[in-house]
Amino acid sequence: MSEGESTGDADADAGAGAKSEVGDESEAVTELAKRRGFFFGSAEAYGGVAGFYTFGPQGAALKRNVESAWRDEFTVRLGNEEIEGPTIGPEPVFEASGHLDTFDDMLVECPECGESHRADHIVEDATGIEEAESLPIPEVEELIADNDLHCPNCGAPLAGQSVENFNLMFETTIGPGSGQPGYLRPETAQSIFVEFPRLKEYARNTLPFGVTQIGRAYRNEISPRKGIVRTREFTQAELEQFVDPEVDEPPLEAVEDVEVTLYPATSQEAEDVEYVETTVGEAVEDGVVANDWVAYYLGVAKPWYERIGVDMDRFRFRQHLPGERAHYAADCWDAEAELDGDWVEIAGFSYRSDYDLSKHAEHSEESYTVFRQYDEPKTVDRPVVEPDMSELGPAFGGTAADVAEALEELSERDPEPFVDAVAVEVEVDGESYEVDADLANFRWEEQTEAGVHVTPHVVEPSFGVDRTVYTLVAHALERDVVADEERTYMAFDPGVAPTAVGVFPLLSNDEALVGLAED
Repeated sequence: MSEGESTGDADADAGAGAKSEVGDESEAVTELAKRRGFFFGSAEAYGGVAGFYTFGPQGAALKRNVESAWRDEFTVRLGNEEIEGPTIGPEPVFEASGHLDTFDDMLVECPECGESHRADHIVEDATGIEEAESLPIPEVEELIADNDLHCPNCGAPLAGQSVENFNLMFETTIGPGSGQPGYLRPETAQSIFVEFPRLKEYARNTLPFGVTQIGRAYRNEISPRKGIVRTREFTQAELEQFVDPEVDEPPLEAVEDVEVTLYPATSQEAEDVEYVETTVGEAVEDGVVANDWVAYYLGVAKPWYERIGVDMDRFRFRQHLPGERAHYAADCWDAEAELDGDWVEIAGFSYRSDYDLSKHAEHSEESYTVFRQYDEPKTVDRPVVEPDMSELGPAFGGTAADVAEALEELSERDPEPFVDAVAVEVEVDGESYEVDADLANFRWEEQTEAGVHVTPHVVEPSFGVDRTVYTLVAHALERDVVADEERTYMAFDPGVAPTAVGVFPLLSNDEALVGLAED
């Protein structure tokens, strides 16, 4: 920690002292939102379905204003481009992205009523443990048993019930009959990544460049809760910043003096839990935030949230613990808002490295690289293999061509296994093949190159629009007494307020006044 930094007690700030004066803020927000036309459960005439909400006239206006404010900042002011992709994608897209294998939450089912619950949420609610999703399943099962936790629905004991991973993807069929398997997108990001070959052309094959998208995403949540905070259909506003990790640097000087409240992983794991109150520049200098691009976007986001009306006394950035980090994220910080005594993620800032583009390149066989030209041509030694097909053919039969291709790919990726080797092992369609090193004809060859093909790394600020709307409503909630009568109202920032101006007649039965007000 550098000189001038200070710390605050995270436990104290996260507790009841931060709660709204309204009392049960969640209940107050939900009831007020229904009455005033902000949001309410969808299809209530038919009993409703958990996790789906309709934004009423006031809520829709507030949401549009939040989206416009985000677009003005993260698309227009930062000089990025916006696209709009489909909300349904074919199965191969999500196989490549890893969502079909790893996009899971922990589920426990009640043995009595059959209701399914988020196991980590039950543990968090009952024990006060934060981020239980980062724990391994056996530990969550043990916590349920040791704390004698019960079903929130019927009260039956859950000890001994197995906890399983539940994939959150919504599956569908594209086209009639058996059709083609497809999925509702769980994030808008994949609509950007999959179109990178086209987008890089638009950007004239020059890095860095950023692409934004505001749109709907879908996750089959196990137990939606807290109104529009955790739903099954929601709106995201995401920016994918494509950078050359060896060349591109963010304009940190533009945000280095922005003051931020940080809750790093090291603090979360320590017994004496403390926040780090610092500036973006000091956070980078001290290594609290390791990635410059992530730090830059924390510095952009904090004043943006403040401008639209998020209470800065109820706002922080929290670093993901290793166990809760998404499968693609090399590092990740969340913007969190305090809502009714709980800290809730409202945005994520991830350094996704080259994971996404490399995966789509591997699965689609399209080019997901950008050519970076050197100032002057360079002479370099490159590994080369020229497999002897006259020998590989008889040895490997129908897989010989695939083995040869695997040898070439391995030499480009990691030439070390070929150096002074007797045999080289490669994998084809999940099977390992051992190849006599002499048949690979490996050598180093001097080549003159004008540049290099770079797989861009991705930095992603991802904002939950619905959660931001909920936060603004909760943080705008006020109560006072006028003429001995208590009133509850919302004091929104003028930049996002759903109603900009109201003109009302003093007498509703005076046609002249009513006419003037309408005009």
